[in-house]
Amino acid sequence: MSAAEAGGVFRRARGRTLDAFLSEKEREWKGPFYFIQGADPQFGLMKAWSTGDSDSGGDEWGQEIRLTEQAVEAINKLKPKPKFFVLCGDLIHAMPGMPWRKEQTADLQRVLARVDRDIPLVLVSGNHDVGNTPTPETVAEFQRTWGDDYFSFWVGGVLFLVLNSQFWYDASRCPALKQAQDQWLDQQLRVAGRRHCQHAIVFQHIPLFLRSIDEDDDYFNLTKSVRKEVANKLTRAGVTAVFSGHYHRNAGGTYQNLDMVVSSAIGCQLGQDTHGLRVVVVTAKKIIHRYYSLDELSEKGIEADLMGLMEEK
Repeated sequence: MSAAEAGGVFRRARGRTLDAFLSEKEREWKGPFYFIQGADPQFGLMKAWSTGDSDSGGDEWGQEIRLTEQAVEAINKLKPKPKFFVLCGDLIHAMPGMPWRKEQTADLQRVLARVDRDIPLVLVSGNHDVGNTPTPETVAEFQRTWGDDYFSFWVGGVLFLVLNSQFWYDASRCPALKQAQDQWLDQQLRVAGRRHCQHAIVFQHIPLFLRSIDEDDDYFNLTKSVRKEVANKLTRAGVTAVFSGHYHRNAGGTYQNLDMVVSSAIGCQLGQDTHGLRVVVVTAKKIIHRYYSLDELSEKGIEADLMGLMEEK
C-alpha cells in the first residue's frame, strides 16, 4: 500500500488535527462514550526478542500480523462502535534506516485498512517509528507515512492531545521540532482552559512514569526532571489522564489528579500480561478503563458494567 493509498484509508492527521472529527459539534458534551486503546503492535519484535537480537533482528512478523488481525476483528465486532481506535506507538520494530522497515510498514497498513471505516484510527509515534534520537528526516518520514506526529482533536466535548514523547527523551538532533511541539502544547492547554472541556486526555508512547512520579529513571520512563515538568504542566491545565505504551506490560499510577495509564502490547509481551487492548469509557465525571486480552474481547466483548456506564446521563 502506497503512502497515498494509506492516507485515503487512515484519514491521517494533517494540520495538527484529525479530519475525522472536524465538526464544531464535537466540542459539546453529549454523554458517555468509549474508545479503544492499543499499543506496540511492533511488527518484528517477537522474532527479534526470541533470538536475543532486538536491535537488528526481526526478519519475521507473522505472529504480529495474526495478533493485530485479531485485534481489528475484535474491535469491528463491538456494539456500539467505539468512537475511535488509538495505537500508542511502536507501530513497527525496524528503526528508521533499518532492513524490513518498508515491508513491516506495508503489512501493518494492510491489516489496519480492515478497521471499520466508521471507527477512525488515531496513530501515535513511538521510538521505533521516529528513532530513539529523532531527526527532522525521521519525523518527516513518519508524517508522510502515518500523519502528523502531534495533533489534537475533540470528541464529544473532550479534548484529546496526541504527543511525540520522543522529543522529551532525546531531541538533541531536532531541538527546533521539540520547541515547536512545546509551544503548540502550551497553546492547546490554554484552549482547553478557555473552552471548558469535559476532560482533557493525552496519548503518547513513553510513559511519564510507570508507577510513581518519584521512581528512578529507566529506559521505559522519562527522566525525573522532564516527567515532573510535563506532569505539572498537564495537571495545572486540567489534564486528567495520559495513556501510553512502550513498557510491553501493564502498569500505571497517579500524580495529583493525573492518571498515568501504561498499556501492554498487542504484540510482544515482556512480562506476564496477555496480548490485548484497553477499553476506555469516558463519563461526565470519570474516565474508567479496563485491559482485555484479545481472546476475551473477541469472545465475550465488553463487560456489562462498563457498558452500563455509557447509559448514564
